[in-house]
Amino acid sequence: MNQKFKLPLAIAIASAVLVGCSSNKVKEAKPNPLPKLTESKKTLVPVFSRSVSSTDKADPLRLQLDASEGVVFTLDPKGEVAAYRGKQRLWEKKVSKLGLSSGVEAAEGIVVVGNSKGQLFALDQATGEQKWTAQLSGALLSPSLVQSGRVITIANDGTVFAHDAASGQQVWAYKLPNVQFSLRGQASPVSLDPRTVLIASGNAYVYAIDTISGIPRFQRRVAVSEGRSDIQRLIDIDGDPTVAGQFMVTTSFQGQVTVTDLASQRVVWSEDSSSTKRPEVYDNKVFVSSADGKLTAYDLTTGEQVWQNDSLLNRHLSNPVVLGSDLIVGDLDGVLHLVDPATGKLIGRSKTSGEVNTLRVIENQLYVSTRKGDLSIWQNR
Repeated sequence: MNQKFKLPLAIAIASAVLVGCSSNKVKEAKPNPLPKLTESKKTLVPVFSRSVSSTDKADPLRLQLDASEGVVFTLDPKGEVAAYRGKQRLWEKKVSKLGLSSGVEAAEGIVVVGNSKGQLFALDQATGEQKWTAQLSGALLSPSLVQSGRVITIANDGTVFAHDAASGQQVWAYKLPNVQFSLRGQASPVSLDPRTVLIASGNAYVYAIDTISGIPRFQRRVAVSEGRSDIQRLIDIDGDPTVAGQFMVTTSFQGQVTVTDLASQRVVWSEDSSSTKRPEVYDNKVFVSSADGKLTAYDLTTGEQVWQNDSLLNRHLSNPVVLGSDLIVGDLDGVLHLVDPATGKLIGRSKTSGEVNTLRVIENQLYVSTRKGDLSIWQNR
């Protein structure tokens, strides 16, 4: 039986650097100092904040918040889930004594979370009472997807599960191809349409699977690697694929940013870029934060580079998102950088606490989570 080794991102990068080197000491690149803003800057206004337990730097957990019908759902790695309407806490439940390791997903009346022991929990959105639990085959490191009466979850051993959202009964399972080495992390399932879910894997393929039946609809390789060693050939897709009209945009570690036409299932363009973060699409541009801290904009249809900002090198950038008309990316110091999406120029900043892990935009509000356990929601001033 083949064994799959999961490597933390920092170890993978250090190991890749070491290949062919005589010294076994890798000096981490020094982050660029915080750039000065030359003009009056924009800021964001915080509207919600809660502190939970922090996570280790090597832990791929995304402290993802979610919202449904005006209620915000939060997760604590120590095992608690809570619901808030505005600043009022509606309920808080201890879900698992073994902790929680996947972000929150809230839809269709349930809240879904999982832990590193492969346990999947579904709670009632209104009361927090546990509706069902299921045992999966591996650690759960990324949020599930709830759609069309199914809860789609990817276990860390590469198995995709679908459970009935009401009863928790397993409906189908799909095993992704085994890869010998992989980063310890996992892209979340992404909805293509109500009947199709996109699954990104460690072998640089994206699989489209029928949500109801579990039957594969198509698969497409979206990245290639030219590395010589096993570590240099790591080419995981850990950032969620982004669907923009007829196009699917993906990024990969030590691979490429790739745009695929979903109608023809053909690659439109592909450019070298190493990233483990979800790309953003806005105004016919693709925005990518790379592993070395570059923020780059590409033309969606041609792949031509529109601009590149390298003033945030080695600042461990989060995934970029668009809030209103501003592009936003977070960094290792908890700074939220506001960027002009047309030019790449820094136009403002705000500050949270701890390295920014995940950014989301829900109903024109920015949802922020950090490794320090700071969960917050912001809006434009």
